[in-house]
Amino acid sequence: MKSYSELIQIPTIEERFEYLCLPGLVGQNTFGGYRYLNQDFYRSREWQQFRNQIIVRDNGCDMAYPGEEIGGIIIIHHINPMVPDDIIRHSSIIFDPENVVCVSELTHKLIHYGNKEDYMKATQFVPRSPNDTCPWKR
Repeated sequence: MKSYSELIQIPTIEERFEYLCLPGLVGQNTFGGYRYLNQDFYRSREWQQFRNQIIVRDNGCDMAYPGEEIGGIIIIHHINPMVPDDIIRHSSIIFDPENVVCVSELTHKLIHYGNKEDYMKATQFVPRSPNDTCPWKR
């Protein structure tokens, strides 16, 4: 089982992404016809309060990496994925601070459907230069 305590010991953001990445799980049916369960769960007051606590704990930073503040939607990602039975049984895994971390919408999609190379391309900084959006003035 992976944990938040292990995650925050990882020194680089790229290595944190690798730690969280779920390779080989693309297309795995986790909720399918039970989608209503997690939708109701994520709207619950209990989840909203827990979510706010995690955002404060992580300072709203992507993968809890200092200086990587999330400017848009903040997603609380379950490090060890949950399944419908976890919600039905109200398993402790769903509200365990050791099993969640703040991530950006892009990072969340890449954790589930990408790999390290996709992450590196998507987050690569491209410096601006004069007339870089105007090809005929180069």
